[in-house]
Amino acid sequence: MGDYHFVYKDVEGTSTQWDDIQRKLGNLPPKPAPFKPPAWTPAEEDDGLKPKNRDWIDSKTQEELEDLEDDRDLDDDRFLEEYRKKRLAEMMESARKPRFGSVIPIVGPEFVREVSQAPPDIWVLVLLYKEGIPECVILLRCLEELATKYPATKFVKIISTDCIPNYPDRNLPTLLVYNNSNVKANYVGLHHFGSHRCTPEAVALTLCQSDPVLNDSQSGKDSSKENVIERVRKGFIEKVIAQHEEDDDEYASD
Repeated sequence: MGDYHFVYKDVEGTSTQWDDIQRKLGNLPPKPAPFKPPAWTPAEEDDGLKPKNRDWIDSKTQEELEDLEDDRDLDDDRFLEEYRKKRLAEMMESARKPRFGSVIPIVGPEFVREVSQAPPDIWVLVLLYKEGIPECVILLRCLEELATKYPATKFVKIISTDCIPNYPDRNLPTLLVYNNSNVKANYVGLHHFGSHRCTPEAVALTLCQSDPVLNDSQSGKDSSKENVIERVRKGFIEKVIAQHEEDDDEYASD
């Protein structure tokens, strides 16, 4: 009768005393390491687990909002479904509006077409300037930054005497605000925006004191005066914090 050894196998990764003796004698390969499952980490919330509220809807693109039309959860929540429709309508409306995004140079003969005859729902900012005047350079830089942030507002610049013959240089820069063919406001000189301390945020806050001149409707969000001012203030705070962090990094590297 053959020599049989009964070997009892325990939980994976463990062995009997007999196995241990055989390994010491070199008759068995080294014991494999016990299996350990990977450490558990909470999975990122997928879209189905995120709470469905206004912020969730605000994060959606136009195409995603259209796809949510048959979402049963929204069908059961009348408020959210109405809010989805509102956001979708806002996005579709903003997509139909002209996009600008830069300060457009114009000449005298173009003024009526580009400014006076602009659509009634478009705000137009007209910078009267001349080359070589430092104050004009400062304001133009601010307007160029604002033009990229508020592409639904039209920004143009024109040499002052090309727009108004004999317009005095001492009044430069001058900023005219047009809407629906009418001048809604005019700012003569840089002092309205903080003089040489002029910043894009200062210009934005001044412009929006009376009307929602600046419009970023590419996002489909409310462009009321209060909301524009709040976004400008938030952007200013973020810029100050970023500048402070850059200064700290430079100091630490010295």
